[in-house]
Amino acid sequence: MLEIGKYKMVTLTYDLRIDDANGELVEQATTEQPLEFLYGAGMMLPKFESELIGLKQDDPFTITIGSTEAYGAVNNDAIVELPKNVFLVNGEFDNELIQVGNTVPMMSSNGQRLNGLVLEVNDEIVKMDFNHPLAGEDLFFAGKVVEVREASDEEVAQILSGGGGCGCGSGGGCSTDSCGDGSCGTESGGGCGCGC
Repeated sequence: MLEIGKYKMVTLTYDLRIDDANGELVEQATTEQPLEFLYGAGMMLPKFESELIGLKQDDPFTITIGSTEAYGAVNNDAIVELPKNVFLVNGEFDNELIQVGNTVPMMSSNGQRLNGLVLEVNDEIVKMDFNHPLAGEDLFFAGKVVEVREASDEEVAQILSGGGGCGCGSGGGCSTDSCGDGSCGTESGGGCGCGC
């Protein structure tokens, strides 16, 4: 039976909670939509990967990752006030999309995709938080290894060239409202175990 190691395709199910086993459930990778990734491709949080090495099919696991090894502390510089006109589409402000509590996909000036949480909207500005939704949080994963298999040369080449490989099921995103607000699905590259 294969063990989890470099360039093995790994399929997992898990519950992700804040802090510990009794914390708030923020994501699930289920049997119907498991997390599948190429181990060693740099797509997952390093601590998450390091805790899985050597496990085999059907092995259970629990992983605790402190905030500094997960998504870091909340960065106050990532909370910004943007002029309201940035959000105009065809001269109109989208009041349904740009509401307090909504996560809005955006792009930085250098083309990087970002998800921003709307914190405040007034006549002139929209205050947004571009921190990862789990910044400042300790993470607790409890799950099971569903499958470990050899990755084909084609899979390795495709994933290492940026063609995917980090996400639940076949296309990214998880079975729940990932990370609690929809911001951790395919838009950000995969589930919350993903470092992408």
